[in-house]
Amino acid sequence: MSINPEQFAAANKAAVDSLLSVANTALASAERIASLNLETARSVLEDSVSNAKALMGAKDPQEALSIQASLAQPSVEKAVAYSKSVYEISTETQEQLAKMVEAQFGDFQKNVASMLEKAAKSAPAGSDVAVAAVQSAIAAANSAFDNMRKTAKQVTEMAQTNMAAATSATAKAVKKSK
Repeated sequence: MSINPEQFAAANKAAVDSLLSVANTALASAERIASLNLETARSVLEDSVSNAKALMGAKDPQEALSIQASLAQPSVEKAVAYSKSVYEISTETQEQLAKMVEAQFGDFQKNVASMLEKAAKSAPAGSDVAVAAVQSAIAAANSAFDNMRKTAKQVTEMAQTNMAAATSATAKAVKKSK
């Protein structure tokens, strides 16, 4: 069995398109993170100036302590919101990349199945055992990939649950400290 030039060119184009999709997804994610970081830095600077002015306007140490205490909760809430945004961007990017990998693997499975079918038809007599062994190996690889995908999904769901719980606990702790 041989691959003709058209099949080779199509395979190369598919590989380039796939790499381009991955690169675009990674760049879009990096752009979102950079934008978030810039917005956060701007907000922190503005808050710092505002907080410094408020503290400098205090008439006595007691008022300064009261002002400082009132500034803690918004700062913690903003830090939690920032962490949550980074987590969401990362999760979305991971999901997009996982979908790309699944699509690529699905195409790979179809191509291998097609090639095996062609090979089985043109195989010499007595090679049934070898073809069956290859088919069994491919079935095992497919099963392993499916198990890996399910495990990754469970880990992602668990991480999302943990992130939500941590965010909630942080918000409650800050409210109690007031």
